[in-house]
Amino acid sequence: MLSKWPASTNPLQVLTLAQLQRRTSMKWRTHPADVLPLWVAEMDVLLAEPIHRALSDALASGDTGYPAGTEFAEALSEFAIDRWGWSGLAVDRTAIVPDVMMGIVEMLRLVSADGDAVVVNCPVYPPFYSFVEHMNRTIVESPLGPDGRIDLNILEQTFQKVTAASGRAAYLLCSPHNPTGTVHTEGELTSVAALANQYGVRIIADEIHGPVVLPGASFVPFLSVPGSESALSLMSASKGWNLAGLKAALAIAGPDAASDLARLPEEVSHGPSHLGIIAHTTAFRESRGWLDALLQGLDDNRRLLGDLLAEYLPPVKFNPPQATYLAWLDCQELGLDDDVDKSVERGLVTLSAGPAAAFLAEGRVALSAGPAFGRGGRGHVRLNFATNREILGEAVQRIGAVWKGHR
Repeated sequence: MLSKWPASTNPLQVLTLAQLQRRTSMKWRTHPADVLPLWVAEMDVLLAEPIHRALSDALASGDTGYPAGTEFAEALSEFAIDRWGWSGLAVDRTAIVPDVMMGIVEMLRLVSADGDAVVVNCPVYPPFYSFVEHMNRTIVESPLGPDGRIDLNILEQTFQKVTAASGRAAYLLCSPHNPTGTVHTEGELTSVAALANQYGVRIIADEIHGPVVLPGASFVPFLSVPGSESALSLMSASKGWNLAGLKAALAIAGPDAASDLARLPEEVSHGPSHLGIIAHTTAFRESRGWLDALLQGLDDNRRLLGDLLAEYLPPVKFNPPQATYLAWLDCQELGLDDDVDKSVERGLVTLSAGPAAAFLAEGRVALSAGPAFGRGGRGHVRLNFATNREILGEAVQRIGAVWKGHR
């Protein structure tokens, strides 16, 4: 049964700043109360009602044991057919994992070894760097093109280089891309698959933002394109329904990668929370109306952000994202210091360099600093616009005042 969410109800407009400031999650506790936090990827929304009800029912009945069964995979398979027209998600080629990043680590353990190269398209999600380096793999950057899309020529050169050096490599595909919000086309993904097959590179696709594709674009699951048979994918309801605190994700294998996934240690499946599995299953199966209302609200905020930047920060270059609720802002023309020699943690707390540092210190707005996203991040910030319009407007006005103060 699909939930009904009134079309006039925008999930982003339900909570006030005062209500949000009572939260105890990372977004609202990392900085003092006078800081507007538009950095880490948490949304300022209430849970979709079906998810809230499913969790409440589980708590009321004491259903708080270990996860079991395949309902999560079945729900995602149904969602994939209805939303993406993809009928190829085979439940028997899936495994539950604690979350997408831990799933990526486990998939890399299956298809690579110590010292192997892992290719990423920078600028990219900072934990790609920290998690991969901590497991003794070597990050190799293949920069995006000037248009923010995958540069296939550079990618081929990178594949050629890393496989010539070691004979084996993996590629972390971020789809849709974080931080740019780019939605890769079917043609682009097919070309990526062909290159990987040509050079023997194993692909692991982070598709956590697949449900958060905004009007005007269409998500293509990587495992749906020709040549992806040996790839692995990670999916979750975490970003689409704000479930980061309810841990669960799904690893999905292409037909030729099924034997790899079968080698996943059994104890990995104990990592997800049973309540997380309930929440994610309910999201995909019963909370699509809520998601539709959210996507409309995000589309409205995407347009609002463009208008606000044009008014208060005209030198900032902003290419509206096709997906996610993250805006990648080029602030290089603002004239703010970008000391890339400062220590920048490639993790969640990425606020210690460049324009982001000035916006935090002087404007009391927390954004993510571009250098943490790798090559191509200098002079940039990432802004999370999944908040109410009043907070978004106040934040842009504040950082606009910082720029004016430096002119």
